[in-house]
Order: sequence, then structure tokens, then C-alpha cells
Amino acid sequence: MTTDYRAVAGAESTLGQSPRPVLELVDVHKVYRVGEVRVHALRGLTIRIMPGEFVAVMGPSGSGKSTFLNIAGLLDVPTRGRVYLAGRDVSKLGERARARLRNRFIGFVFQQFNLIPRLTIYENIELPLVPRGIPRRRRRRLVLRALRESEGDPSWLPKKPLQLSGGQQQRVAIARAIVGRPRLILADEPTGALDRSTAAKIASLFVRLNREESLTIVVVTHDPELAHCARRILRIRDGRIVGEEGARPERCIAHTI
Repeated sequence: MTTDYRAVAGAESTLGQSPRPVLELVDVHKVYRVGEVRVHALRGLTIRIMPGEFVAVMGPSGSGKSTFLNIAGLLDVPTRGRVYLAGRDVSKLGERARARLRNRFIGFVFQQFNLIPRLTIYENIELPLVPRGIPRRRRRRLVLRALRESEGDPSWLPKKPLQLSGGQQQRVAIARAIVGRPRLILADEPTGALDRSTAAKIASLFVRLNREESLTIVVVTHDPELAHCARRILRIRDGRIVGEEGARPERCIAHTI
């Protein structure tokens, strides 16, 4: 695996310039080997995400959703096919180059929040900024802005994650995802661990971040009420996109409670 810093620099210089897709997967296959068994998780997956889109990817368990998210988030590489970030091929980048791009351009939101229990809320949100060498005073401004944009409370900052409710922790996770001003947010079942009322509030937050902050968001979910909060729904089965439809806002969970 090579580390092509020209590709990294190219992605850094062009990401966010429309009309290039923010993210594009072309005929992506992913094969895992489990003992003597080959598991074909993705089978020619092709997806294009344009700047400012809010896209939901739906499918049953085992359909390839998580594998897609790992490859889209540069956490894994395809067995075959191409992955483009802002028009630049990042399919074969080494881990260091992929980590650099992840840190600068992709924010992640997870079902179980993935906050670090021993760190304060402030330190959790600040974490993506530390490798960039941003001065401490500016990091604080960015943390406060991200928490405000995620509709969090500054009184949470000195607390530890387990002192907050699930909904509060997810707002902190969203603040961490957006603190570095990424071009792309990837969310993996972000409401799956929340009660319905809290899930509606988090869904509403995603809608607002997309519309008001122009964040490009891809949500992977099995929940149709969350999927309809997006603008476009892609259906995945057996590692392929098998359907696409426009979302129906009236079915969004944010509008049904």
C-alpha cells in the first residue's frame, strides 16, 4: 500500500469545489476472508455524493452498509474498484495518508457515540483538532462553536461522557464530528441507541446542519423515519445499490412526534 501525498494534496486543494462529487465509489468490491471462507461484502457498489447533499443509505443487516461506510470513510480500502474524494483517486492510499484526509475532511457520528470516557466533553470535542497543530485559544473557539451548532450546553464541557444522557452524548459526538469544519459527515445509525423523542431531535439537528450549514451528510440506517429526513434514499442489498428514491419529508421522524 503506497502513500501518495500528491493525491492527498490534490484532494485537499479541490475538496468542496462543485460540481465535483464530494465522494464517489465506482464498481467497488470488498472481499473478506474468514478462515477458509470468502465473504463478498460489496459487489460492484457505485455511489456518487454531491456537495450539500443529505443522503440516506438503507438496507437490512448484512447488506453491506457498514462496509460501505468503512470504505467511504477511508477506514478500509476496496478489494477492487475506485474511491474518489473530490475527484481524486484515494483507493490505494496508505494508512497515514488516509488518516490525514479523514482528520481534515470527514466527520464521523456513531450509534454508540464513541466518546472517550476518561476525557471531558471539552477534550472529546477538541480531539480532532489536536493533530492539526491549531493553537489552544483557537481550538477553544472552534469547540464552543461546534457545541453551539450541535445545540449543546457549555455547562457540559467539564463533565465526563457518562454524566450525560444518551441524547446529550450524541450531540457531543456531532459537535466532535463538525468541529474541524469537514466537507462530509458519515453517520452510522446515529439514532439507533436513542428513544424516539430524542431521535427526532437528533434527526432535526441533521436536517438543520444540512440546510443551514450546507454540510454534506450520509446517514446509514435501517430506520425509514430517519431516512426520510434526508433528501435522497439509496437502498442497498447484497452489496449493491438496488434502488433510489426521493425522500418524503412528511415521514421524517422529526415531523411525526
